[in-house]
Amino acid sequence: MNRPLHVLLIEDDQDVCQRFKDAIDDREDITLVGSTNNSYHALELMQKDTPDVVILDLELHYGKGNGLLFLKELQNISTPFSPYILITTNNSSPTTYQYTRENGADFIMYKHQCDYSETKVIEFLCTMSSVIRYNQKRQNPLYATSETSLQRKQRLKHIVSQELDNVGINPKFLGYQYLIDAILLIANDASSNITVSLAKKYGKSSASVERGIQNAINYAWNTMDIDELLLHYTAKIRSSKGVPTVNEFVFYYANKLKNEC
Repeated sequence: MNRPLHVLLIEDDQDVCQRFKDAIDDREDITLVGSTNNSYHALELMQKDTPDVVILDLELHYGKGNGLLFLKELQNISTPFSPYILITTNNSSPTTYQYTRENGADFIMYKHQCDYSETKVIEFLCTMSSVIRYNQKRQNPLYATSETSLQRKQRLKHIVSQELDNVGINPKFLGYQYLIDAILLIANDASSNITVSLAKKYGKSSASVERGIQNAINYAWNTMDIDELLLHYTAKIRSSKGVPTVNEFVFYYANKLKNEC
């Protein structure tokens, strides 16, 4: 089962935003990773979250910047793949439409067409998910000969962050960044003690690093639906507490990363 499509919403109408959120919440195959009415902030979110899809309103009257500026500046930032960009707009200018297509827009939906709704937008994206993922795979630096070490690091970090998101571990947890670093260390065949290495990097004690990681894992297992957890985390849990230990969790995802990449 594929993970849900990750969507970034750039929209300045709060009622519209809420309708998009409601439509997304009703489905399991798509999730909202960010929402903003600021095209400059949206560029920061692109690098932070690397969404699969951007739903882009062109005229951000109640925000900052605009959708055309976002499209232009998006070409100047580095991401593992180009997102699928779906324009939703009140603007019907053929000239504007031509500009958006020439600058990366994949599809345009006019908000005043008779059958338009935020739910229809989400349904459309979900029907396109296989094509979106196929195009991402084609862009994946893994299949290119010119992948730099920085590009590889960004790609692998994105994969790990998606895996953590699937089991309810997100950036608000203290142990989140520790986990990403630990998984990447083991995936790259690091032989050193992971907690010692991370303790040196972050200026913490080994016990503090291990506790931060274990707390993040414990929280996920205590709050997430168990069926959802076991759908994504398929390793045997040997601890009598029914929660993966730090080593079990880190090595499971490090091995998964090696197998997939």
